[in-house]
This record gives sequence, C-alpha cells and structure tokens, in this order.
Amino acid sequence: MILNMENVSIRRGDRWILNNINWQIEKGEHWVLLGLNGSGKTFILNLLNAYTFATKGEVNVLGMQFGKTYLAEKLRQQIGFVSSAIQQKIHQGDNAFEVVLSGAFASIGLYEKPTDEMRERAISLLEDLGCIEYANRDYDTLSQGERQRVLIARALMAEPSLLILDEPTNGLDFIAREQLLESIEKLAQKPDAPTMIYVTHHVEEILPVFQKTLLLKEGEVFDQGKTEELITGEQLTRFFDLPVEVSWHNERPFLSKVQMVKK
Repeated sequence: MILNMENVSIRRGDRWILNNINWQIEKGEHWVLLGLNGSGKTFILNLLNAYTFATKGEVNVLGMQFGKTYLAEKLRQQIGFVSSAIQQKIHQGDNAFEVVLSGAFASIGLYEKPTDEMRERAISLLEDLGCIEYANRDYDTLSQGERQRVLIARALMAEPSLLILDEPTNGLDFIAREQLLESIEKLAQKPDAPTMIYVTHHVEEILPVFQKTLLLKEGEVFDQGKTEELITGEQLTRFFDLPVEVSWHNERPFLSKVQMVKK
C-alpha cells in the first residue's frame, strides 16, 4: 500500500478544508487528482509530504503512519515532488545537471560531493527526459518546459516510491505541454516506474497510463475509481455544475461546454 487515508479531515479556524477523505493507492497504480482551484488539492499534497497534519482521521504513506513516529525527513526522501514552489527555490547560477544531482540529497542546491554513480544516474535521467543537450545551461535560462523536465529528473534521482506531479504543465504552450506529457507517459510505462499522482484541473491532460482518478470538490471526494468510468459528460456535468460533454481521442478525454440552443 502506497497511500491509505481514512476519514481524513483538516480544519482551519471554523472551516473544514478537507472533510472525510478516504483514498487508497496500491503500488504500481497511477492516479489523477482532479479538482478546480480551491478544491483542497494543495492541502492533500501538503498532507502526503508531512508539511501539515490531519485534524482527524488516519494517514499512512509508504507504510509510515502519521502521529506514531517522527517521519517527515524519512518520508520525503521516498517521495519525488515536482511543483512550482520548488521551481521558485532553485538557486540562480545552478545548471541543469547540478539541479538534478541535488535530488540525490533532497536539497535545494548542491552542497555535497556526488559520487560517480550519482553522476551516471543524473546523466541517464537527463537523457531519458530529453534534456541532456542543455545539461550545462543555467537553470534560470531554460524555458518553462525545459525546467519542468529537469525538475522531474531531479525528483527521480533518489529512486522514489511515489512521484507527485503538481500541475506540471502550468505556463506551457501547446507544443511544450504535449512534449512534457509524452515524457511523463514514457516514464509511467517503465517497469521500474514509481507510483504516480498527477494533479491537475485540466481534463485533457489525463493520459492513458493514469487509469485511476479521484475527483475532489470543495474539500470532499466527489467520486473515485477507473478513469474511463468517471470522465464522462454526465459525471463531469455534475462535478462542475455546468453542462459539458467529453470526447475521447487517442485514449485521452477532451472537455467542451454544451451549447444551449435558444428557442
């Protein structure tokens, strides 16, 4: 079991941010966490990384039960996390290769001397993710899409059991988005790939490798299960409170608003 959340709620002041979340993820499953802005996605991610804790309920991540042991550092070493918050912390002047190497130490910046084995792994990851050609370029000179590829490589350096991609295509144009999604799909298809959680509010980013989906709405689980059964026009019309239809092309869903015919 990678993740087990039972009746998890988070309260801030007099407001429940998350309410009775139940979610189980088995090893090898790849999930999409889909919800609009303000639905509570960030709180769930902070919970998984032990940056915040539940007001009530039980949380078990990678076999570690929250509240029973001090687990933050040990837990984060086993989770690869890619988010805009990490991107903003990268040191100016660090090149792409150094950023990837820093993932071996779970640090922002490279302060320890990497081993030859670490260097070889970093080169291999840069090659796999199509960014070896700019390995020696400063990170802050890279395009948004190039930066995201480097951050994914960095997240994979420590061979995590769980990889969380938090809205990785934000700010990308169509071409860069599709190139990044192609890299993510190839990564997920590898036999030694970590379990993945892909966080988004864009239905069209759901790749065939993400066979399970959790729909989060206003801090509660609206529904969860097989992606092909959840991502339908009827279900998403209820989820978004807006008449929509879903069309599938190349095993990916695309969303459009239903146009009401005026009488």
